[in-house]
Amino acid sequence: MTVRVAIAGASGRMGRMLIEAAQQTPGVVFAAALERADSPFLGRDAGELVGSACGVTITSDLEAALAAVDCLIDFTRPEGTLEHLKVARRLKRSLVIGTTGFKPEEKALIGEAAREIPIMFAPNMSVGVNAVFKLLDVAAKILASGYDVEVFEAHHRFKIDAPSGTALRMGEVVADALGRDLKECAIYGREGVTGERKPETIGFATVRGGDVVGDHTVMFCGLGERVEISHKASSRMPYAMGALRAAGFLQGKSNGLYDMQDVLGLK
Repeated sequence: MTVRVAIAGASGRMGRMLIEAAQQTPGVVFAAALERADSPFLGRDAGELVGSACGVTITSDLEAALAAVDCLIDFTRPEGTLEHLKVARRLKRSLVIGTTGFKPEEKALIGEAAREIPIMFAPNMSVGVNAVFKLLDVAAKILASGYDVEVFEAHHRFKIDAPSGTALRMGEVVADALGRDLKECAIYGREGVTGERKPETIGFATVRGGDVVGDHTVMFCGLGERVEISHKASSRMPYAMGALRAAGFLQGKSNGLYDMQDVLGLK
C-alpha cells in the first residue's frame, strides 16, 4: 500500500533526514514539504536540501499540502504541531508526531483529535529505542527490589527541551512496571546537601553539547552490581525510517491514538 506524505519543518535537521529517507523507501511517495511563512527556503526544491532535486516545492500553504497527501509527518515544535493538528483534523489526514516538549493539556488535545483521525504519537520512533522500552519493562520487574533507578540522556546543543521525551518515556516505562507514578517519584536535578537518596525515586541527568544525536542509558544500581540498558544513536536515520513506517501503519485507519509499540506489534 502506497502512502503519500508531507513533511513539516522540511529544512530542519530531522526534516532533511525525512526527505532523504522518503525518497529511498518503497511504498512512500514524498508529495509535500512545509516550512514557516518566513523561511528562506520557500519556493526551493525540497530535494536540493539533501543534494537531489525531486520536484517537490517547499511551501507554507498547509491546506494545499495536506489536500495532496495521506499523512503529515511532524517533528517541529509543540506550537507548530498543534496548528498543524487543527488542519489535519479538519481535512481528515493522518498524523505522525515526533515533536516533544508538550504540556499535559497539549497532549490532551492530541488525544481528543485522535477520536477523529489516526495519530501516531511517540517520543522516539527508532526501532532500537522501542526495543529498549520493552527490555526496560522486563528489567524493572526483575530488579524491583534493592535497585535504584537513574536515567541519563545526552543530546546536541540545539535541543530545547529537557529531559528528552525519550528519557521521560523510559522513566514512565520503569515507573509503570514498578507500580509508581513518575510525576510523584521523578527527581530532575540535584544540588547541594540533598540527603540520602530515597529508594522510590527515579533520577534524571541531562547533558547538552556539540552534535550528539541522542544517547540514553537507564541504570539499575544495586549493592555490589549495576545493570545498564543503553541506546546510542549516531544518525537520525533510524528516527526517520520509523516515522515512515508509522505513516504506512496509519494508512487505512479511520482514527485512534497509537505509538511505536503498536506499529512494531510489541503490545
